[in-house]
Amino acid sequence: MSIKKRVEDIKEDLDFFEEELAKYEYIIDLGKKLPDFEDSYKIPENLVHGCTSQVWLICEQKENKLFFYGTSDAIIVKGLVYIILGIFSDSTIDELKQIDMDVIKELGLSEVITPNRQSGVIGMIKKIKEYALKA
Repeated sequence: MSIKKRVEDIKEDLDFFEEELAKYEYIIDLGKKLPDFEDSYKIPENLVHGCTSQVWLICEQKENKLFFYGTSDAIIVKGLVYIILGIFSDSTIDELKQIDMDVIKELGLSEVITPNRQSGVIGMIKKIKEYALKA
């Protein structure tokens, strides 16, 4: 599935909720689905810059695809991590090299999350792109 299609699917899920609070709660619930993230990966090299909270992101390459794993110390941000990983994980390196920062606008997250959280999402996307460029 393409990155664009994944963004559309998540936007559709978010648009189901009319109230901002309901969207916020949904994002928090998504964060609870994140797989466990080993403490040994919570090192400075894996920190995402630009986040108010601490966010760790790691990458694994299998053939021509990259898979991402991450977590945060903030409950709402865990949900954002879940969304970002769902969009970009299991994508080809070439697809990931082409990504832009419009995801926040496309998802409509700017209505739900603070500007600081938005810059954190941008930080996650930048780190994902860095992994792709290094692969």
